[in-house]
Amino acid sequence: MSELNKIKDFLIKWNEENTERFYEAEQKIWNTPELSMQEFKSSAVLMDLLEENGFQVERGAAGMPTAFIASYGEGRPVIGINAEYDALPGLSQKAEPLTKEPVVEGAPGQGCGHNLLGAGGAKAAIAIKNAMEEFGLGGTVKVLGTPAEELCLGKPFMGKAGCFEGFDAFLDWHPWSYTKANYDSCCAYFSVKYHFKGRTSHGNSPWHGRSALDAAMLQAHGVELMREHIYPGCPPDAANTINYTLTNTGPEFPSVVPDVTTAWYIGRFITTEDAQNALGRITKCAEGAALATETEVETELITATHHKIPNKALAEAVHKNMQLVGPPAFTEEEHEKAKAIQRELGAPETGLPKEISPFEGGYTVVCDTSEFSWNAPYASPWIAMGMENCGWHHWGVARCAADTMGQKSMDTAAKVISLSAADLLCDPDLLSRAKAEFDERMEGRTYKCLLPDDYEPPIHLNEDVMAKYR
Repeated sequence: MSELNKIKDFLIKWNEENTERFYEAEQKIWNTPELSMQEFKSSAVLMDLLEENGFQVERGAAGMPTAFIASYGEGRPVIGINAEYDALPGLSQKAEPLTKEPVVEGAPGQGCGHNLLGAGGAKAAIAIKNAMEEFGLGGTVKVLGTPAEELCLGKPFMGKAGCFEGFDAFLDWHPWSYTKANYDSCCAYFSVKYHFKGRTSHGNSPWHGRSALDAAMLQAHGVELMREHIYPGCPPDAANTINYTLTNTGPEFPSVVPDVTTAWYIGRFITTEDAQNALGRITKCAEGAALATETEVETELITATHHKIPNKALAEAVHKNMQLVGPPAFTEEEHEKAKAIQRELGAPETGLPKEISPFEGGYTVVCDTSEFSWNAPYASPWIAMGMENCGWHHWGVARCAADTMGQKSMDTAAKVISLSAADLLCDPDLLSRAKAEFDERMEGRTYKCLLPDDYEPPIHLNEDVMAKYR
């Protein structure tokens, strides 16, 4: 273990001495926020950075122009490190004010901290690459540039294309409102649209028409009745949920029977099996509603992801490295900035988290990183960057992601991930235990993407929106 300790000392020192290039990268991504599938500048920042540091980069992975796989080394073990970089709509925020003040009203912003996630993943990979060179370590490190996380789109398509095959483990992280390394799960997820088509007519003779809106409303009623007969999950950790809205209701005039209506459904379920069962029943509600109203319905599956398979053995190794590194050491000035943002948001003025949370299981938010977990052992620490009791995906998160709070979160994450990668490269017993646990939890199941075989990546998604803000 003395050799591993030397490697970890090297990694900590390297991470501390190499910061500016990565701050520059995350700031470039923060300053040019791009929506899902349109992250051309953001992904290029990371691909160029990895190429400059000796990685072989496959651009346009899985048929998505903003996806990539950057590789260094050869042979086993093969360690994957995640990178994300997409922004969120409507969260544009200036870097200096401690109040909501968009750069451009309605434009995207980094309200989830993916500028840090992507640059932090690249930093961890480059750090371990330098350690591999310094100590003559074998194995392969791959950075997986996965677009469109906010829509849970990128990883299912990469999984469908076989991009996650042949890995021994995956490491990841996310900036958050606490610091912990749980062996948690997350719900399976689906997003689907039902496009109803009917026939218009004048409101004074509606018998000539067939209302697409009636069909969508009848489907919704069927889903509401169905709720009673769906397994409720296991509160308070998580519960199975279905949300829906009507995004198009045809002619916006009461005296015209609407001939088109789109109903958009999202579901979160504790197991993939429950999610797929519910999706099938929701689709039957749509088909039955169309039959009853003499309309037609077309189903458009946007995405579907598995529930996350936890791995306690790997998460425990990450937790130990987190204890070694410690939580981000925020200054009093940074705490005061956080309190000012909390004050604006009407939340308790507690500042930033200061401690590492206890190691435990449980559930976390839905994310398409669950696709990793069906291919190999997967662990993902949460590193404090934003404020407690404020939620996520808002202007305050974007503001913190632009500041030194974000940089400290990213630096902590890069240390923890690179140290954990060193464990995987140097400790065959850890890999063996993580793999045995993975096999036990999979219960004989194998990964199969939940998207249809003929479903192509929607590479033009958000193109029209981004054209207004580039």
